[in-house]
This record gives sequence, structure tokens and C-alpha cells, in this order.
Amino acid sequence: MNARVADVMAKDVVAVRASASFKEIAARLREQRVSAFPVLDADNKVIGVVSEADLLPKEAREAGYEGHPGPLSGIRHRSEQHKATAVTAAGLMSRPPVTVRPHDLLSHAAHLMYDHQVRCLPVVDMGGRLAGMISRADVLGVFGRPDEEIRREIIDTVIVTQFLADPARFTVTVADGVVTLGGVPETAVVGRQVASAVQHMEGVIAVREEFTYFPGAAT
Repeated sequence: MNARVADVMAKDVVAVRASASFKEIAARLREQRVSAFPVLDADNKVIGVVSEADLLPKEAREAGYEGHPGPLSGIRHRSEQHKATAVTAAGLMSRPPVTVRPHDLLSHAAHLMYDHQVRCLPVVDMGGRLAGMISRADVLGVFGRPDEEIRREIIDTVIVTQFLADPARFTVTVADGVVTLGGVPETAVVGRQVASAVQHMEGVIAVREEFTYFPGAAT
């Protein structure tokens, strides 16, 4: 299984135009119960993302924290000062937007979210137009795969198809996403390679190796 962004993304997405006001954005974020909106130009291309975090500098500034030491001292940074005085999405949004395509792997989306510390990503087509939105919860949904589905993929796709190994040499159990691999692989190398492949499967939380090797098995 190689889940793609298109498999889990939300297609009915609320977006705002660059001219949307601070007040409108704040109200719609609250109404829609989302953390961010993609910002679109006249051709419906995603040109930025405006999030709750982008609105906070204004609140901090109005509360008198711009010169206050501590976690909010970042308000002094030039970009934050600009956002603190911005009144529309054009000035508030983060740009360039970090986006994914519908056919990108979920693992790619997860890496982008982690690297950029964002909660969601706009999904765009080849022309850069909005196609959907994917959130952290969507990405983490792969860990809800049924244990039996994971077990069957390990046997059919990894052991039999990928390594051309005899499945009778292996025992595979999966409980709450934790895979236990046992049996007698032909060599230690094969055993390690199978375990590594399983570790990178979607929905696998951890892999426990309990293989037995005959004396003299290649390492």
C-alpha cells in the first residue's frame, strides 16, 4: 500500500482571497474550526497560506508585548512587525506556500509538515490551482490500518513479491500496528532486509525481530 495525498485530502476547502480582511479571516477561522486557509489569486492559484499563527503578532502588539522579553520577543523581528500591522491576507500570509500534489505520497506530506512545522498543506494541481487540503490528522490516519491488512501485505508484498522468499519460513504477527517477525530466514541479510522493508510500511508503528538463524548462516 502506497497511500497518496489524494486518498485522504479534503476536497471541499474554504479559501480566502488576497484582499480578505484581518477581521474576516479571524471570523472564518473560528467559524470553520480550521487552523489555516490557502490564499488564492484571481486565477485560483495558491499564492500563500494564512494561519492562526499569522494573526497572533497583531494581538501581541496590541497587548503591548512587542518589546517584552520571552517567548513573544520574536514580535520584534521584521517579518513579525510587518504582520502585526497588516490588515489583509496579502500582508498576513506566509509565502511562498508549502504545497503538495494529489499524487504525492503521504510520507512526503508528513516530511513537509515536520520540516516546516505546519499543521496542514494546500494540495495543488499541475497549474498551481487549489485541489484540496491535507492535515496532520489526515496523514496520521495511516496508523489506523487494520492489523490483518498490514500482516497480509507483509506476507504477499514484502516476503513473497519483493524478496521472493518462502512465506513458510516466516511467522508474522501484528498487534496494534506493532509487527513481530519470527521464523528462519535463509540468511541474516535477508532477515534484516525484510525487517527494514516492513519498518517503512504505512501503518507500522514498530518492528520486533525474533528470527532464528542456523549456524553458519550468511551475515
